[in-house]
Amino acid sequence: MSTADLTNRILSGKVAIVTGASRGIGEEIAWELAKNGAKVMITYTSDSSTALANALAARIIALDNGAAAATVRADLRLPESPAIIIAATLAAFSTPTIDILINNAGIGVARPLPGTTAADYAHVFDINVRAIILMTEAVVPYLRAHARIVNISSVAARSGYPHHTLYGASKAAVEGFTRACAAELGAAGHSVNCVAPGPVVSEMFERMPEDILVALKQRTAMQHRVGVPGDVAPIVVWLAQENSRWVTGQTISATGGAEMI
Repeated sequence: MSTADLTNRILSGKVAIVTGASRGIGEEIAWELAKNGAKVMITYTSDSSTALANALAARIIALDNGAAAATVRADLRLPESPAIIIAATLAAFSTPTIDILINNAGIGVARPLPGTTAADYAHVFDINVRAIILMTEAVVPYLRAHARIVNISSVAARSGYPHHTLYGASKAAVEGFTRACAAELGAAGHSVNCVAPGPVVSEMFERMPEDILVALKQRTAMQHRVGVPGDVAPIVVWLAQENSRWVTGQTISATGGAEMI
């Protein structure tokens, strides 16, 4: 077997859950895990994402490298969804254990602080914070040593942006949870880390005013460009591998140098 073959199967036999995996960074993470041989549960929320999730699963199965894929629709705003996702994963891959959890699902909201309501807070924090905590709590009894948990944060957690008070606060909470969780789960050999992307090409990003786009590109040290999901996913997947075992409780800035934190 060649070195390339070994690399492409470095996660062979590993069972992974990627939340919010039907598009964007989540889709690319699921694809990258599968290229390395993992069995991937693709979670998504809305009926409009069903076709995207199924198409990704089909692409993964077509790799024919030992990887596998399945999909489950579950709204992570609902407290019962983590149990639904875990049960679907165990059934789909005929396994009693899970090796990798990627908490990627999240939402972004841009609005001024004045007028922000408790409902706005719940809208953002229920998915960006509570869902991650409940998903992680639910998976712990099923983790096989030595498991890997990676939470997706944002550069907004440490850099203040106008009109992103709720979003930035929610991502800062994710980073705090990551550190505490790493301290709690480390004795079992599980690592818990965070990846904080900067601006990444997406439907929402493409709606930004041109002057802001230009400024963001100039601020990015690496090639003065905006990131793409393929820039972020390999970092996440490295953290999911055994050779990242001595890294835990960390937030990795994946911004191309737009923020050096």
